[in-house]
Amino acid sequence: MPDRGGGGGPSGPRIRVGRPSRRARTLLMTLGVLAVLAMLFVMFAGFWTDWLWYRSVQYSSVFTTTLWTKIGLFAVFGLLMGLAVGLNIWLAHRLRPPLSAMSLEQQSLDRYRMGLAPYKKWVLLAITALVALIAGASASGQWRTWLMWVNGVPFGQKDPQFQLDVAFYAFDLPWYRFLLAFGFAATILSLIAAAMTHYLYGGLRVTSPGARATAAATGHLSVLLGVFVSLKAVAYWLDRYGLAVKSSDFKAAGNWTGLRYVDANAYLPAKTILFCIAVICAVLFFATLWRRTWQLPVIGFGLMVLSAILIGGLYPAIVQKFQVQPNEQAKEAPYIQKNIDATRKAYDIAGTEPENYSGKSTVKAKDQLRTDADTAASYRLIDPNIVSPTFQQLEQKRKYYQFPTTLDVDRYKGQDTVVGLRELNIKGIPKRNWINDHFTYTHGYGAIMAAGTQTDANGSPIFTEAGLPTTGTLGPYQQRIYYGEKTDQYSIVGGPQKELDYEENGEKTTSYEGRSGVNLSNAFNRAAYAVAFSEPQILYSGAIGEGSRILYNRTPKERVEAVAPWLTIDGDAYPAVVGGKIQWIVDAYTTTNGYPYASRTTLGATTADSLTVGNQQRAVVAQQNQVNYIRNSVKATVDAYDGTVTLYQWDKNDPVLKTWMKAFPDTVQPRETIKPELMQHLRYPQDMFKVQRELLTRYHVKDPAQFYSGSDAWQVPDDPTTREGSAVPPYYLSMKMPGDDTQRFSLTTTFTPNGRPNLGGFMAVDADAGSKDYGRIRLLRVTSDVPGPQQVQNKLNSLPSVATFVRDMKGADSDILYGNLLTVPLDGGFLYVEPVYAQGRNAQYPLLKKVAVSYVDADQPDGDTTKDTTVFENNFTDALNAVFGVEGATPPQQPEEPGTTPPTTPTTNDAALKKAIADAQKAYDDGEAALQKGDWTAYGKAQEALQKALQQAADAGAKLKPETGKSGDKPAGNTAPKPSTTPSTSASPPSG
Repeated sequence: MPDRGGGGGPSGPRIRVGRPSRRARTLLMTLGVLAVLAMLFVMFAGFWTDWLWYRSVQYSSVFTTTLWTKIGLFAVFGLLMGLAVGLNIWLAHRLRPPLSAMSLEQQSLDRYRMGLAPYKKWVLLAITALVALIAGASASGQWRTWLMWVNGVPFGQKDPQFQLDVAFYAFDLPWYRFLLAFGFAATILSLIAAAMTHYLYGGLRVTSPGARATAAATGHLSVLLGVFVSLKAVAYWLDRYGLAVKSSDFKAAGNWTGLRYVDANAYLPAKTILFCIAVICAVLFFATLWRRTWQLPVIGFGLMVLSAILIGGLYPAIVQKFQVQPNEQAKEAPYIQKNIDATRKAYDIAGTEPENYSGKSTVKAKDQLRTDADTAASYRLIDPNIVSPTFQQLEQKRKYYQFPTTLDVDRYKGQDTVVGLRELNIKGIPKRNWINDHFTYTHGYGAIMAAGTQTDANGSPIFTEAGLPTTGTLGPYQQRIYYGEKTDQYSIVGGPQKELDYEENGEKTTSYEGRSGVNLSNAFNRAAYAVAFSEPQILYSGAIGEGSRILYNRTPKERVEAVAPWLTIDGDAYPAVVGGKIQWIVDAYTTTNGYPYASRTTLGATTADSLTVGNQQRAVVAQQNQVNYIRNSVKATVDAYDGTVTLYQWDKNDPVLKTWMKAFPDTVQPRETIKPELMQHLRYPQDMFKVQRELLTRYHVKDPAQFYSGSDAWQVPDDPTTREGSAVPPYYLSMKMPGDDTQRFSLTTTFTPNGRPNLGGFMAVDADAGSKDYGRIRLLRVTSDVPGPQQVQNKLNSLPSVATFVRDMKGADSDILYGNLLTVPLDGGFLYVEPVYAQGRNAQYPLLKKVAVSYVDADQPDGDTTKDTTVFENNFTDALNAVFGVEGATPPQQPEEPGTTPPTTPTTNDAALKKAIADAQKAYDDGEAALQKGDWTAYGKAQEALQKALQQAADAGAKLKPETGKSGDKPAGNTAPKPSTTPSTSASPPSG
């Protein structure tokens, strides 16, 4: 049959695509519903697991308060934004002209109007919902601002310009600024939406003949413009107060906050005038509802713009150029004084008064200086920043344990002690799989401690708590460490799968009995965590059963930050054994950047030093990075076994903490609940100290003229023991400041004048929380020319004995490591102490080999050898004797003159000494290897060989000339025991 279709192609069978069968439709619908449910469950899983975690740590109120605050802000401001935009679109549509002008412009718009007509309601709802969602999400991020505003308590301090309580700037002004920004956003979006709607429906015309806008459109848009200008008037009024917390660059002070002369005498009156002009301009816009013309409001708006340029910009520039610059110091002096006073209050350094310290010794008798040096400080020869590999090698015991890179310093029985926890190292597990990673290897074991002021005969730390399990001075305590700085993976414990406890004469297993973690016995919880952690095995693994609990968020800083998201967390959490438990102690701060006149500082940069470079674990966890008020208001503890987080109120007078305690009631415990045993281990926090020392480089000066000139500005010196060029870290040290009768556990640092290497100041704070003077900062201003840390380090490096030591160690294939350069005021002068370590190529850890000591006394004339006496000895006792020239010590050495060569000894003796040193190193390494294997016979032979090699080294050294500094090897600590042929008591026998 002929093709009856209209096409010219060949005929063929037609295929009709019918509707899917009922079974197919049911299947597709079921799959669609399941897909939607799956998506909803994925979204819900994160929320549900967060709720379970907060409930497990008993801080569910933090979760609910934060959640409901976010929901409330989302709903209220999303609804307001949606109503504002939707109402104006609806109103513009209602005010449309009944007939459109006949023009090409309107004819082209007709097609869009006709196409949009069936869907007008849906388009309106879609636009309203979209802007509501965006605005609500933005507003929910302001939950901190809302809670601080609604719960704010007064500071009891007023700003010097407006006489308003500081709480207005810290709590109220941020919220008002948010409301203003929201109002601007709502008005602008409404104006755009209304203008587009008027244009689409003919209320506004661009190319059509006749009037450009209908009267209704004119009135509508004029009201919106009037609202915008009214908000601008409010902005001008708030800007007046904003001048008190405005940041600017001021060459005399760097980062400046607060009003200056031009602000008080030009910007402040300009803002008031602009406020009045904006109010008048807004009234003119509102008047168009009756006048139906934009002539006057446009003139008013132009006047406001012109005034903003002339009054708000040009006039202040003229005042700055012709009134301030010719006599800037005198003009700015009152405002500099306000900035100094406010900054010192905001950073809690108002009571710190520099004390002049001459740097000239008040004691001339050398034996008296030597006696006073013994009691001036507990000189910490064990540097916690260097000896971590020593702890790792001697006390790691198993590859799946590890110590932190930087150990901690604490006090036990009144002695400075270096502390490190033996934490789990997931990378050291012999066989990696899901069961081993998350079920078998779950925790570390034991706190390892060493005396801070002593070493053994080989230069190793003297452990006061060691072994696996540990034994020593602590007595019995819970040694398992489920929560630590290195524990960043989740573990599932307490169920049918046993955990490896430790290996000592065979494997010992355990099952977690703590209360922390979330119960996984519930299938719903397991499914939620399988989704949240992207690990489906959690859902169906047979290793999970009755009693199984999942532990996560396991680092101390992470846990404290989660339960108190309004706190800034110190970078150094440290462990202490308290009440038979290992407790992590975390210092936390309350901050704000709204303290009037107080200069701001950047926490990340201010708290950086040579220890934080490349070590994010020690970085501060900042709730806001730029601040101009800080208080160490909270001390927190995290139990290393069960993860319990406890927050203690430390600063009872801090209004920021009081505000947050109102917002989150019953989350912070009173200070009185801190137990005395815990109080012994609380200390002044490092990051707070570093912020204060940075501010005191400038704000130790209280005179505005001197502050302006910068003649007495200081800087934090670079760490002379490293090459990174980073700031020297503060050091914890028990020491006596001038005028003190007893040693105090202190945190100390040094200053140098800007651009100069000599010592400009010394700062120490009483860091013992149990002391009545806790937190008292002592600041010594050095009034004489005293060598600074870098100069002392340079002189040390140039000593002949150091050159010989370095050459010998390099000959033995050993690296030299310089320990912390401690600075101690002593009888008017300064005593510098620096331990020096050596680490052989075959040795896995450094050993203390030498101690450098320098005593600087500015009272001695230039060129006198006692003005800056630097010695380099085998142990600390000999170094003190030498530096003060008592008890037959070797005479102090002077640096080599450029171009000279230090005296040498006969080649045979020099070679014999090198051979003896190499033999001693080999014997020591053999002994350590035997000790690790538990081979006591080999260990005894190695000790005998070590004794013999040391004696040969002493004999060879005795034949060398005195100038070489080779007077026989002695231990580098405070005591000199002979090598023993039996294992040290601090080392436990190795396992099977």
